[in-house]
Formats: sequence, structure tokens, C-alpha cells
Amino acid sequence: MKKLFFVLAMSSLAVVVADAAEQDTVNRCAAIISQFQQMPEKAIPRDVLRRAKGLAIMSVVKAGFIFSAKGGQGVVIARTPRGWSGPSFIATGGGGWGLQAGAQVTDFVMVLNNDAAVRAFSRGGNVTIGVDVSAAAGPVGRTAAGAVMPTAAVYTYSRSKGLFVGVSLEGAVIGTQRQSNFNYYGGPVRADSILSGVTKAPPGAAPLRRALGP
Repeated sequence: MKKLFFVLAMSSLAVVVADAAEQDTVNRCAAIISQFQQMPEKAIPRDVLRRAKGLAIMSVVKAGFIFSAKGGQGVVIARTPRGWSGPSFIATGGGGWGLQAGAQVTDFVMVLNNDAAVRAFSRGGNVTIGVDVSAAAGPVGRTAAGAVMPTAAVYTYSRSKGLFVGVSLEGAVIGTQRQSNFNYYGGPVRADSILSGVTKAPPGAAPLRRALGP
């Protein structure tokens, strides 16, 4: 019974993710950045964004009753000498077991503070938060906290809708979505080529790049 429920839950989440067109994902990530900047007390400080080497942005759906499943999709984007790169698509998924019930959609923004963090997402494989890159909750608000030098390779920010206990990115495995990159760029393209700026960003990426600023 446990295995059957888990398979069904993961299948449902997979359908949700599969139905999200690549441009819709990019547009949603642009909206997430804008929404984070509209929360004065919990906004990502401008200094943190100005120093960022890159960002990973995604929405994660977690739902279940006793058994749980989660899945999400988003993009990672990097700063290049010519401005922000195009988006490389990423996704995460998983399941759990315990006394939990409910459903929640959580928007995550991961600020990549150094080149090593960008390289981790450029490999085209999986990145485990807290293992491949160190992570910490980022400073918030338009205060002096934003001037503090980074203490981790990745700063994480989250914004939740709904009710669910214990949502965290620690230990999450985030993988490059090669097929989504293929679809969006119209052919085979590597994550490192996208994030280095070698592959030109499509016009549809303009709203996301504008939302991030210079």
C-alpha cells in the first residue's frame, strides 16, 4: 500500500511538471523574483543580488497524507561578462514517510555566491544541497544585513503557500533537465554552455533577465 501510494503521488507530480511548458517556467521564475522583491521585510537585499554569481529559482509542490511526495521545476541563471546568461532548466523530486498531511507550494530562490556554486550547476548532472554546495538561510530586508560577506556557497530563500510542516532544501537533489534545455534552445545544448553565455539567451528569457537587474 505504501509503495502504491508513493508511485501514484509521484506520477501525479510528474504530470504537473511535464505539463509546464519551458516558457511558462521561465515566466514563473521571473514572477517569483519580482514577488520576493515586493516583500520589504523579507526581500533579498540588493547587495546580495549585486554580488551573486548566479541564481537558481524554482517552485516545489509537496503533498501527501501519511506518505508524501514532492516535485518542482525551475531554472538556474548565471552572471557573465555580458550580463545574465540564458536559463538552464532544473528539477527536483522525492518522497517521504511520517506523520504529515497537507499540501504546499513553496517558491525557492537560491543565490549562488561563488563560481564553485555555478560550476556545480554547470556540470549537467545532479547537485545535492548541503553536500555539493554549502547552504545557509540568506539575510533578508533592505538593511545592513545585505552587506555581510557570504558565509555559504548558496543562500536560500523561500516563500510558501498552503500548509505543510518541515519543508527544507537541505539534502535536496536538483538535476539538470536536458530535454527541457533541448526544447527551449531548439537543439542539444550543455548546461555549461548556457551558463557561461556561450549559448545565446532566447528572446523569451528577457523578462527574467530584466527582473534580476544588472
